This record gives sequence, structure tokens and C-alpha cells, in this order.
Amino acid sequence: MLVSTKGRYALRIMIDLAEHQAEDYIPLKDIARRQEISEKYLEAVIKLLVKNKFLTGLRGKGGGYRLTKSPDQYTIGSILQVTENSLAPVSCLASPQDTCPRKPFCKTLGMWQGLYRVINDHLDNITLADLLYQEDPGDDYVI
Repeated sequence: MLVSTKGRYALRIMIDLAEHQAEDYIPLKDIARRQEISEKYLEAVIKLLVKNKFLTGLRGKGGGYRLTKSPDQYTIGSILQVTENSLAPVSCLASPQDTCPRKPFCKTLGMWQGLYRVINDHLDNITLADLLYQEDPGDDYVI
């Protein structure tokens, strides 16, 4: 599984909005500046997040974007699912239909299904709030 730029940027957008949620609606240009991502690319990612009701937008003066729920109500798995369409490690698990003709005698199917469960279980048990309030990475070194 390889998470695309769109998925990684979606997480950065959501974290940024969570960090600045007290500021009400956050203009796209502010997010782009803080995250060092082009506004044009952000528009495409934000469109997906708005369409799936992760964000709400307001046009005009004082407009921008904000989260529709509190950070603890978003799982990382749900955010990535919207941007990646599938987190499946192999294509035969990505399809909602069971179309693989090799399924009856596939020796690796169980292994791939197990990996898929581990990925989903892990990402569905981490919330946006968990990422927002985690310790700074690299600060846990002890001699």
C-alpha cells in the first residue's frame, strides 16, 4: 500500500484545521502557506473532503474551511479512505465485488486479507486528535 500525495495532504489539511479550529473559518491561502502546498492542489483535496462532509466551507469575506466535527471523531482510516478510495494491499481486495477467478485456489489470499485487516484496524484506531496531541516525534530518546 502506498498512500498518495492526495492522502498525505488531506491529513495535513485536517490537522491544520484542527490546530486552528478556534479561528472559525480558515482561508485556503492560510492553510496553503502554513503547509507549503499550492492552493490549486489544495482545492482538489479540499473538494473531496467537503463532498464527504469532513469539512464545511464558506465563501466571501471571512470565509474558508473548518471541520464539521471535533478532531476525536475523525479516524485516519476514514480520511484516507476518502482520498485513496481503497487501502487494500492488492487489487483483488480493492474491488467490492468478488471477481478474482483465482480465489478458490489462491494460496496468498488469506495473507493479503490479514494484512488488509491490520492496516484498517490500525488506521481506524487513530483519530485526528491523537495526531494533534501526540508528543513531538524524536523526543523519547532515553539513555
